[in-house]
Amino acid sequence: MGEDRLLVVFLVIAVVVLLARTLAGRLRVPDAILLVVLGIAAGFVPGLPKVEVSPELVLFGFLPPLVYHAAFFTAPREARADAVPIFTLAFGLTTVTTVAVAATVWALLPGAGWAAALAFGAAVAPTDAVAATSVLQRLGAPPRMVTILEGESLINDGVALTIFGLAAEALATGFTFGHGAARLGQVVAGGVAYGLAAGFVIRRIRRRIEDPSSQIIVSLVTPYIAYIPAENLGFSGVLATVTAGFYIGTRGEGVLQPASRMVGSAFWRILTFLLESALFVLLGLEIRQVLRHPGGHSWAEILLTALAVSAVAIGVRVAWQLGNGPLGDLLPGGRRVQQGLGRRQRLVIGLGGMRGAISLALALSLPAAVGPERGVLILLTALVVLVTLVGQAPLLPVLLRRFGLIESDRRRVEAMTARKAGLQAALTRLDELAEDDDLDDQTADAYRQMLELRLERVQYFLEEDEHDGERTSPPNSRRVRAELVRAQRAKLTALYRKGRIGAETLREITRELDFEDPVVIRRARS
Repeated sequence: MGEDRLLVVFLVIAVVVLLARTLAGRLRVPDAILLVVLGIAAGFVPGLPKVEVSPELVLFGFLPPLVYHAAFFTAPREARADAVPIFTLAFGLTTVTTVAVAATVWALLPGAGWAAALAFGAAVAPTDAVAATSVLQRLGAPPRMVTILEGESLINDGVALTIFGLAAEALATGFTFGHGAARLGQVVAGGVAYGLAAGFVIRRIRRRIEDPSSQIIVSLVTPYIAYIPAENLGFSGVLATVTAGFYIGTRGEGVLQPASRMVGSAFWRILTFLLESALFVLLGLEIRQVLRHPGGHSWAEILLTALAVSAVAIGVRVAWQLGNGPLGDLLPGGRRVQQGLGRRQRLVIGLGGMRGAISLALALSLPAAVGPERGVLILLTALVVLVTLVGQAPLLPVLLRRFGLIESDRRRVEAMTARKAGLQAALTRLDELAEDDDLDDQTADAYRQMLELRLERVQYFLEEDEHDGERTSPPNSRRVRAELVRAQRAKLTALYRKGRIGAETLREITRELDFEDPVVIRRARS
């Protein structure tokens, strides 16, 4: 791709990202829905260059950081508590969905061949929890449902990508069932083992690094250190990356220093969003030719296949969720762990299995050995992603309200309770330091007043919740806090313009005010 064409693609990606973010906030819909629609629409902008995405670019450029980010930020305690439902979804459902979708495509598009159909089934089998969890968290759904969807999405990526890799290998070389089973054991065991080794070494290195910029650089190269050597050794690069990310992320938040943690989190949130957005735009640019020349298939045939595949993927998931209780009970501790997951919760989790960036990445990485059906399978993946996002995301708020599963105040009360406990611990430690004469009385009193004021504010919020269960926040608290921060910002600006303070002081105090501004906090979380 020439430099001018590359620049055009970058500009298109930037425009799509900005439009998606702007419209998502106004329409209150997940970003993923708009990224799919705008990404496909971008392919029809006149004058855009023809784009052919290399499968190697997607496999080695996009996938490692995406799966590493999901693994790194996994909640280990919650995931362990719901290991049984996560296991049955990630392994059992992903495998069943892959086979069911492959059979559907093979029946409707026999020219694709069984290996290509299996690779396509693996591409649309994994779910993307981002769209679903953004809706669930915004409405205050039970955190257990969010944990199950996130845990499933992490593990089923590895399962689906392993199946996809074997199917792609079969397309290139072909092998028997016995050879395939042996290769499966090799790629799984080797990928996990290498991922653990890489995670162990990288964690020890990161413990010695305190500079935030260096920490981010190491975190950026980590997924590639895990993925590329594992692939070259004949193992599963995805499983190696997932294992390394989970190992590092569950040990002291990836051994990030406090100064690096917030910067690193913001960096990875932006990076993954840009990578996913780029995938949607690249998909739209690549399938433009398929949309104009659908490879000997009628549009009726393509749309029928897309609807059939979507119906199979959604139907198999819902049926699995509503009927896999007895299967989960057979696993160790399954009956106890699955308590509290009734049919209502299972139905919401079942309809929360939307497809997203990973499916698009796998479709774009279909090898050329697929033949002329490759473009059609990429188009079908885009349509399935669009159907699941547009068809399922709007149902989640309706079901949550209908089933009474909204817990709007729980997260706020939990956060306030944690802040209260932390402030009380800080006051206790302050008293210990004062008693040991590590602090003079004047300094100790200053810190004590600061901590007690913060504690009083937290206690006030908690008492408001106890006295008025229907009130979601103290009266006008967000508006008052925003006005106070705005007044401080205005005064700082005035001091800077008068030459009373320098630019560095202005930036330093402005950053501190950012952590107090409810508007900034809300936008950062969205």
